[in-house]
Amino acid sequence: MSPTRPAPDRLTLPRDRNEIELTVGRKKLRLTNLDKPFWPDLGIAKRDLLQYYIDLSPYLLPHLKNRAMVMKRYPNGAAGEFFFMKRAPAPRPAWIRTCSIEHASGNVIDFPIVQDLASLLWIVNLGCIDLNQWYSRCDDLQRPDYLHFDLDPVPGAGFDRVLPAALLVRDALAEMGMPCYPKTSGSRGMHIYVPIKRGPLQKQVWEFAKELAGSLESRDPGLITAEYRIVNRPAGRVLVDYNQNAWGRTLACAYSVRPTPRATVSTDFRIDNVPRRVRELGDLWRPLTMTRGRVDLKKALGVRRAAVSRA
Repeated sequence: MSPTRPAPDRLTLPRDRNEIELTVGRKKLRLTNLDKPFWPDLGIAKRDLLQYYIDLSPYLLPHLKNRAMVMKRYPNGAAGEFFFMKRAPAPRPAWIRTCSIEHASGNVIDFPIVQDLASLLWIVNLGCIDLNQWYSRCDDLQRPDYLHFDLDPVPGAGFDRVLPAALLVRDALAEMGMPCYPKTSGSRGMHIYVPIKRGPLQKQVWEFAKELAGSLESRDPGLITAEYRIVNRPAGRVLVDYNQNAWGRTLACAYSVRPTPRATVSTDFRIDNVPRRVRELGDLWRPLTMTRGRVDLKKALGVRRAAVSRA
């Protein structure tokens, strides 16, 4: 299995070289170990992963720009060991931008930012299969511009239980006038995002998600759990994981490849068929990048509390 061929005017990596130097725009970079198997059973090499991200870059980059990137590196492919890296490694190209974030320890970490195709390829060349960016942009790290719900099946539950749980989340958000946009996680569950106006602090967004998750559990306790402690989660339920909205947490971005045995992608389908689908349908997640149509979370929270008080 090999990724769908890119459009004729797109950059195409050569298949007869293991290492190349590229000039993307005015930026030069080296791509290495292109022949290395990243999914040996599928015949997918590092070159194919890079080509996928080249092909998806027009749709993917708007979701990454101006956000700190947490690097999860798989130097030996999807089945190999991985490690997390927050700080942008040195040496690095002078054109790699960074986002300085102070943590509770007082330590300031310079995260890399993916601003364009060159920086995207640089990140992936380090062995980053999936892309995990911050929820807030670097100009205001305390105020995210979306909230989300990570639907994760507890042991004993399959994807057939995730689907009705997702509809329940959608309906609860719709009651508050909040549009949402789902995508598969690329693993076992589903992510549901709501674009919000920047204003509430990250903790306030987390509190809103926690309150709604608890309400959903009350509506259908046989389907949904909001219990974050693993030992206390009832089997066969779907966890509405509100804690992923906490400061510093990340989820795989839309169109991110996942290190799964089938090279799945966080938005449906797989690395070999997503490019064609997106070319045909466009970016169904574009509302997450737009200024228009974002939800005023403070107003929505007020509507919800009023509804609860009337119940």
